[in-house]
Amino acid sequence: MRTAKAKRIIKRVIFIISILITMTTQAQQHKNPPALFDPAPYGFSHMATVPAGYRFIFIAGQGGEEDTTGRLSPDFRRQVAFSLKNIRAALAADSLGMDDVVKVTTLVVDHSQEKLAIIVEEFHKIWPKKNFPVNTLIPVPKLAIDGMLVEIDAMAVRKPGP
Repeated sequence: MRTAKAKRIIKRVIFIISILITMTTQAQQHKNPPALFDPAPYGFSHMATVPAGYRFIFIAGQGGEEDTTGRLSPDFRRQVAFSLKNIRAALAADSLGMDDVVKVTTLVVDHSQEKLAIIVEEFHKIWPKKNFPVNTLIPVPKLAIDGMLVEIDAMAVRKPGP
């Protein structure tokens, strides 16, 4: 009788510990299958998996607006930095951070290798541990606002709980 009760208690303890471990680690796992090229030097991951029960938070495309008036610098690097800063501000409004981001889409006007290098450098500043989100970069001829050179949207995840 005691053995069966002890087994039930042990199972419950193991279950609770596994939930606590899951809740205290980063929600997503970034993966780069060995059959694909290493994307880390380019500032992204091939895959991100999210455990069941996590909530998705979607951040609309953020341009490089430097203030609430929508002022844009003509400098591409500055716009990338402010796009990421704006994503960070949106996430902070929901008590999340850049490490909670699992996917971004980057739209670039007149894409070039020089612009790619800038994006990679700025992503390395934001994700220094190289836990890069999945990223799709799309070259475009123009964005919604005159002078906007880059727009980045984001998908983040929130751990289960209150």
